[in-house]
Amino acid sequence: MKLTKLNDWLSRVNQKSAKSKPASLYEMIGGEQTTTALCQRFYDIMEQDPKAAELRAIHSQDLSTTRQKFLEFMTGWLGGPPLYEQKYGHPRLRARHLHVKVDELMISQWLYCMSRALEESVTDYQLRQVIWNNLQPLARHMKNH
Repeated sequence: MKLTKLNDWLSRVNQKSAKSKPASLYEMIGGEQTTTALCQRFYDIMEQDPKAAELRAIHSQDLSTTRQKFLEFMTGWLGGPPLYEQKYGHPRLRARHLHVKVDELMISQWLYCMSRALEESVTDYQLRQVIWNNLQPLARHMKNH
């Protein structure tokens, strides 16, 4: 096969595979910029809204490390680069949270903060719903009391 024909063939194969791969939620919501805004807004709400006081109380005073880890986790969870796993390994979310009491109150406050953050950060309603519908069972899985 001539080099030009080979290059044409490779180009067609690459275009076909690029078209057949569905975009991730991470890409569809706006990638790093939107994911960062979502995660930062989540913790801003948790810090400022009295409706999340008990949830805030189980976190350390300085949230900078927690914010960063959450961003890394959510980036991978949404289908972006697996930043959290690259640094820390498998998230094992439930096991990593066993040191704190995760009950219905904690879950409802976490979902409250996430609902507001999603509403304010992800502009597309349908994408928000997909994310929300997948986060609710994840949050409920965390219950350990």
